[in-house]
Amino acid sequence: MRTIKEYIVDKKEFIKKEIDSLAKKPKLVIVQVNDDPASNAYIRGKLKDSAEVGFDSELIKLSETTSEKELLDLVEKLNHDDSVTGFIVQMPLPKGIDEEKVKRAVTPSKDVDGFNPLSDLNPATPQGIVTYLKDEGFIFKGKNAVVLGRSNIVGRPMARLLLDESMNVTVIHSKTSEEDKRLYLKNADLIVTAVGKIGVLSNDYEYKKDAVVIDVGINRGDDGKLHGDALPELNVGFQTPVPGGVGLLTRLALLLNLLKVSK
Repeated sequence: MRTIKEYIVDKKEFIKKEIDSLAKKPKLVIVQVNDDPASNAYIRGKLKDSAEVGFDSELIKLSETTSEKELLDLVEKLNHDDSVTGFIVQMPLPKGIDEEKVKRAVTPSKDVDGFNPLSDLNPATPQGIVTYLKDEGFIFKGKNAVVLGRSNIVGRPMARLLLDESMNVTVIHSKTSEEDKRLYLKNADLIVTAVGKIGVLSNDYEYKKDAVVIDVGINRGDDGKLHGDALPELNVGFQTPVPGGVGLLTRLALLLNLLKVSK
């Protein structure tokens, strides 16, 4: 498989050509109600990506004291703003604001994050991973997948998408025994880890020699650097890096979702 960075370059060229053929340039709006360093970096990347491919983009940064009603009022305004093709509300949100209520408030036709249960789009991270694997020739049908983590943003939708691709899917979580975890990992063709803890996967476990590991984890280590859930250089066929891995796929999926909505 190509590296993710090589893959991203080709896909951005494709998106550029698609945008050039549209009568109206799509516009992405990002609403931020936090000052989280990871969110700040992620948003900078999204704005950079948008500029590179030719989307218009705008960041609306609100105070962390913004109330739930004020945020929902803004979401409703964006829902009815014809100049906005699609928008996202960056997570996490401050305490006192119901994230699920906000996700459901974004109209499905503009929900490029794919968080609204009625959206035709899938959440960007799982969708980005599946699209990448498909484009790189990974065979899903009948193969064994292990998903570590069961969050509503990655783990659960990831498992669902892999089931849709006819994989045998096992979800590992905090209540899974160590014995079972070792058994499932040993037989996995695809492992997606989204736990948020350094060293969840190491060479203490046995893997198939051609297994593919997709590392969604982004963790700040004691050394001040970013690390994934998996330790580097696992004894597998392919492993995505952190940083420079799944985060890029998530950003790409957002661009592809916006392109789809604009059509």
